[in-house]
Amino acid sequence: MLPKGLLKEYSQLLILLVRGLDIVAILVAGLLAYFYKFGDFNISNDYMAALGVAAVLMLFVFSGFHIYESARTLSFWHYLSKLLQAVFVVLMLLAGLAFLTKTGDNFSRGWFLVWACLTMLLLLLFRGSIMLMLRLMRARGFNERRIIIIGAGQLGQQLAETVQQALWTGFHIVAIFDDHPAAQQSIRGIPVMAMPANINHYLASVKESIDEIWLALPLQAEARMKAILHDLRHETITTRLVLDIFGMDLGLLNHSITQLAGFPVINVCSTPMVGVNRVVKAIEDRVLSAIILMLTSPLFLIIAIFIKLSSPGPVFYRQKRVSWNGKEFAMLKFRTMPVDAEAKTGPVWAKAGESRATFIGRFLRKTSLDELPQFINVLCGDMSIVGPRPERMVFVNQFKDQIPHYMQKHLVKAGITGWAQINGWRGNTSLEKRIEYDLYYIENWSLLLDLKIIFLTTFRGFINKNAY
Repeated sequence: MLPKGLLKEYSQLLILLVRGLDIVAILVAGLLAYFYKFGDFNISNDYMAALGVAAVLMLFVFSGFHIYESARTLSFWHYLSKLLQAVFVVLMLLAGLAFLTKTGDNFSRGWFLVWACLTMLLLLLFRGSIMLMLRLMRARGFNERRIIIIGAGQLGQQLAETVQQALWTGFHIVAIFDDHPAAQQSIRGIPVMAMPANINHYLASVKESIDEIWLALPLQAEARMKAILHDLRHETITTRLVLDIFGMDLGLLNHSITQLAGFPVINVCSTPMVGVNRVVKAIEDRVLSAIILMLTSPLFLIIAIFIKLSSPGPVFYRQKRVSWNGKEFAMLKFRTMPVDAEAKTGPVWAKAGESRATFIGRFLRKTSLDELPQFINVLCGDMSIVGPRPERMVFVNQFKDQIPHYMQKHLVKAGITGWAQINGWRGNTSLEKRIEYDLYYIENWSLLLDLKIIFLTTFRGFINKNAY
């Protein structure tokens, strides 16, 4: 029988093996694509050099996406989603490099597309197989890390329950220690025991070694934490401090821990659009909006003619809206009302039975075709295709004090469609629910989530009972 710590002892070797398999995937996909396109495996030097560059780029990009470090901590599908994003960035970098070096004509576009698809397929197969194998082994006790949690309060209980529901991570909680153990003898089958008088003697006496100690104490227990860490100063065991920030109403969004000038810092609320993510989002927006504008250009002309026939005035309606970082921009829409519609009323919230819209305007609103010019905003960088819907500053000032965490929606660019919209929260519906869905999108953003929302918009987003 295999020793349960076997994989743990060779974890670095396993990471090197995975990196090697990634390079093999690129080379095999390139050879297969070459055979598909040219009928033989006698690949030319130019193509081999391109595959070499791709392999180097992949190693750097994968490291930037933390692909090699996050397999234990992310869910299976979240991990594969992250992998696809990284591959997409590699492909975009290769295409950009070919353009800048004017070497694009040296390679077959058909070969590149087939190679790209095969690379994604092989990487998904390799990584998916390895992850499933490792997680099955971890769930059965192999490659496990034996953990002791210190602190049986609410934080320790939540931590234990979360880990117990994700056995594939390989974390096995041996016991929970507390200075004042509660009446219950266990939490989800984990024994709750009094804190040993001498933690060092306990660690030396256990039959199977403890790999990590997690301190899950409340923030006010600073003195106790220092005492425990002092007792552990001669131990080589991995010690982690689980910060008790979830019980505080901080409006956590994309929270994480980083370093600033050497100091550990908790990011309580931050945008996901930094670094590589920002590049991926920008490429996605520019490419898709350019394609959509080209495909819908005849429709633009037809709608413009009908608007001109319906009432005097410009075709487009420009309105100041609030987007990323609370900055205003001029959002474009097809004009659906007479030019002086708000001269007497001022800014008002659109509602059912809207009487100010023209006949063609009511049709455009009902079908959401009035939103098409916003792809121009996307192309100019003012908006994204997917994101929270933008509001006018007068409504932002009204809602920010009424709805908790309302301003956090401005941590990303405003979008034409979004997670809230495809789930029915548009028009005169609950703003609280809309913000809830917007913040879920920001917290869980990924390229695949964007593509999913765009796909579902074609079925749920254009015609909606709340569009008026």
